[in-house]
Amino acid sequence: MRFAFGTLTVFPVRITRWDRPAARTGMLCAPLAGLAVGLCAAALGATLVLLSAGPLLAAVATVCVPAALTRALHLDGLADTADGLGSAKPAETALRIMKQSDVGPFGVVVLLLSLLLQVAALADLYAGGWARGALAAVTAAVAARLALTLASGAGAPA
Repeated sequence: MRFAFGTLTVFPVRITRWDRPAARTGMLCAPLAGLAVGLCAAALGATLVLLSAGPLLAAVATVCVPAALTRALHLDGLADTADGLGSAKPAETALRIMKQSDVGPFGVVVLLLSLLLQVAALADLYAGGWARGALAAVTAAVAARLALTLASGAGAPA
């Protein structure tokens, strides 16, 4: 559990082991870290809707919370992947591009569109009530970390 929270969130958790068994168990616990992040995001969004701040503001705030609580790890990975795949270069060169610390034009465009899509979807849901938006925020955060768990499982291709 500490491995999952320590690597996937900014929550102050001390990781005592960095070996394969700890990582394996940590990835099994990843959806719990997602649940914590999702609940924080949902709490802020729902509170804003209940305070009549409007669904758009609630959606933007909800999208900001996971970025802040995960050190934007998922956004960095998305940008790196977009830059590598968008380069249309051979696999070795694409991997080198993905490892670079800068963000290229494909990464910027994909990040922008992804965040706009998330905000639009959440704003639509919050417009139907705080509970719908909050449930979507929690579900998305848990599902994303569950995908990580499944992708880390034995037999999943690299």
